[in-house]
Amino acid sequence: MGAQVRRPSSPKPKPPPLSLRDECVDGTMSTGVELRRKVSNAGSEVITRNFISRASFSLDEDVPKTPGAIAHGFRELPRQDQRNFLLLVLLYFLQGIPMGLAMGSVPFLLKNHMSYGQIGTFSLASYPYSLKLFWSPFVDAVWSPRFGRRKTWIVPIQFISGFGLIYLGSHVEEMMETMGKPAGPTVWGFMLWWFFLVLMCATQDIAVDGWALTLLTPSNVSYASTAQTVGLTAGHFMSYTVFLALNASDFANKWVRTVPSDDGLVSLGGYLIFWGWAYILVTLGLGFMKSEEKSQNEDGVWDVYKIMWGILKLKNVQTIIIVHLIAKIGFQANDGVTNLKLLDKGFGKDNMALTVLIDFPFEIGLGYYAGMWSQKYTPMRLWCWGFVGRLIAAVLAQITVAIFPSSGVTGWYLLVVIAEHIFSTFTNTVMFVAVSAFHAKVSDPVIGGTYMTLLATVSNLGGTFPKYFVLKLVDALTVATCHPNRSAERPETKGPFITTPFSCAVQAEKERCENGGGACVMTRDGFYMVNMLCVAFGIATFVWYIRPRVMLLQNLPLRAWRLSPGK
Repeated sequence: MGAQVRRPSSPKPKPPPLSLRDECVDGTMSTGVELRRKVSNAGSEVITRNFISRASFSLDEDVPKTPGAIAHGFRELPRQDQRNFLLLVLLYFLQGIPMGLAMGSVPFLLKNHMSYGQIGTFSLASYPYSLKLFWSPFVDAVWSPRFGRRKTWIVPIQFISGFGLIYLGSHVEEMMETMGKPAGPTVWGFMLWWFFLVLMCATQDIAVDGWALTLLTPSNVSYASTAQTVGLTAGHFMSYTVFLALNASDFANKWVRTVPSDDGLVSLGGYLIFWGWAYILVTLGLGFMKSEEKSQNEDGVWDVYKIMWGILKLKNVQTIIIVHLIAKIGFQANDGVTNLKLLDKGFGKDNMALTVLIDFPFEIGLGYYAGMWSQKYTPMRLWCWGFVGRLIAAVLAQITVAIFPSSGVTGWYLLVVIAEHIFSTFTNTVMFVAVSAFHAKVSDPVIGGTYMTLLATVSNLGGTFPKYFVLKLVDALTVATCHPNRSAERPETKGPFITTPFSCAVQAEKERCENGGGACVMTRDGFYMVNMLCVAFGIATFVWYIRPRVMLLQNLPLRAWRLSPGK
């Protein structure tokens, strides 16, 4: 039976749907992606009358609490809910595998082959996850009754992702070695492979989010957000922290091996192939062993877009959108370049893996306190504190890079990097928790899913789109010259012997210089200039626009965020 598109539902009133809230701390520690989403399709006048008829209802009070709050432990769940919870964790975990690579590990591995500008091009691969709102109504509306509403999307997407991981794993090492060279792939071609994988993950996430609402019983549906948090965080952790450590030869030689080797314990190609087969095996089990309850058509796909358009026309929503789009520019050089610059200085992937490994438990623990503070203080005031903290972290990051020891990494310097990393991640977490609480407060409870997803999408985009331009600007402002070897004896070279000076600011020219026996001398590091420009922009916009606006928005009554009837 072919796919069908949902049509508008009959006038028969429906009970308010349960909502899914999911959040995940940034697995890359610096991507700024807000993985927080609600799903609901309520729009009935009956629901509105129910809210208004309550004695406690007021547009100036907090939004009513989401039903289904967790009131008991996992062991107390029914056995069927326990199995479904573990299934959700597994599906979210699989999403986190390619996401952690694309947003975390792969840019570090590319630093030996690509310039900062080229890594900026690769960062475009993460865009689909920030923009999934725009096709989520289609995923929710188009499906085959024969296979089930959610399995229609999840099963084929996971098969495609699995075979894509296997193919990419078979060629990725060669692609990275020959990238930008004659007969080799272009940076854009390599980026499109990862763009495709992230697109598959984003689409799968939409389907799994919707399935979570029906897999768990109504009284336990709030466990869905826990499943996503656990699954995505574990997937990011596996592909970013664990893989980076296992892939670094220095880390293996120092902590694992007795006989040193030039290779890490796990290669990128082998890692991709392993998880590609894991995708396929899980999908086979899901397809044959897990049945899905029949679904009925609900709201039409265009109804969701009409709601989004109505939200976008609200003046206060337009203001918070502008804030989201400019707020993270001040931290982009720190978030996107600092770790790459440390590797460029000689920090080593083994030390970076150790830093991220130590940072992870601090991120989880400090995130708990950030959640407590969001209950004690008003959300956007806490967000402003986090904003100032991230600006300070950006300045500290520049100082950390500037004082890199000429003799190499020492014990005290490693501790400095770890401390700076933890502080930067903590301020990032504070901002994320605070703005998520603000979104939950102002979102209309009747259309909360669309409202929350729209605000989260804009926030995600604000942390994604500047990275491309910041990395490009680092290359543009860097000044470096290749000086030929003037010694009497001509040294052996890996490439054509360099006889005249030329600019070696980008990675390809730097390699040509060094392979030709020359010395690439940097006279101006673009990172310092770009970071200071970003921080200056952040300070200026915070003082004259962002802080006054968010404080004003926070003090508005909730009626100022509501859609008027007919809009």
